[in-house]
Amino acid sequence: MYKEKKHKIWGTVIAIVLLILIVIFSNNDGENSVLENIGSKLIMPFQNAFTYIRNQVSGNSTFFSDVNSLQEENERLKKENDELQKSLKEIENIKTENETLKDYLGLTKKYSNYKTIPGDVINKDISNYSRTITINVGSKDGVKKDMTVIAEAGLVGHVISVTDNTAKIQTIIDPASSVSSMLSTTKESIICKGTLENKTTLKAMYIPTEASVIQGDTIQTSGLGGLYPKGLQIGTINKVVDTENLTDRYALVSISVDFNKLNSVLVIDQ
Repeated sequence: MYKEKKHKIWGTVIAIVLLILIVIFSNNDGENSVLENIGSKLIMPFQNAFTYIRNQVSGNSTFFSDVNSLQEENERLKKENDELQKSLKEIENIKTENETLKDYLGLTKKYSNYKTIPGDVINKDISNYSRTITINVGSKDGVKKDMTVIAEAGLVGHVISVTDNTAKIQTIIDPASSVSSMLSTTKESIICKGTLENKTTLKAMYIPTEASVIQGDTIQTSGLGGLYPKGLQIGTINKVVDTENLTDRYALVSISVDFNKLNSVLVIDQ
């Protein structure tokens, strides 16, 4: 305890002496004396310390000012980025609309001999037992049951049900579908049916015994039966399967329409 009190007393005395020296030297306008030089040497460390602290405080102030500026710049850049993202989305929407319009233009030009109603595919149900699509036009647009639906590559199917604003289409790849068709080379009539096994292939059946079936021959609608108009592209024969009984032979037909990429269609207003 005594030593601690003694240290405190000496500390107080030294502090008082330093303060007296500072006052004396600061009020003296004459030349520096020996005592002044000594005093300067004693005071200099304290002055340097005060200067360092002052500079640090000033530097911190600049730092905080820089932080605020960076935050403001970050907010500005974030806002610009949001605006750019919005613009890009609008451009993508316009691009999609332009592509759709080009599809419709190509379709209407190709099938200019038909009166048609354009539509977009809004749903696809391509399962093992049901292969249908839904389009965004319905009875309000003039769509009716049994109307033929086509795409740029050829026949899609026919309308099986209609609401005010939508229509459901049974595609030609549906296992329950049956299309009256003909061979492009011999004009022989056949029937193309959907299969459970394959979603991109039809089975051509009831081939006349005298008909010459050629791999690569194209298949079109025959117009028989009254459901589909004549001459619509269906697909291409990729394999002929011979059987012991010539009347049972059949062919596999690769369809022309890629249903995985199907987006735009035309409904033929018959």
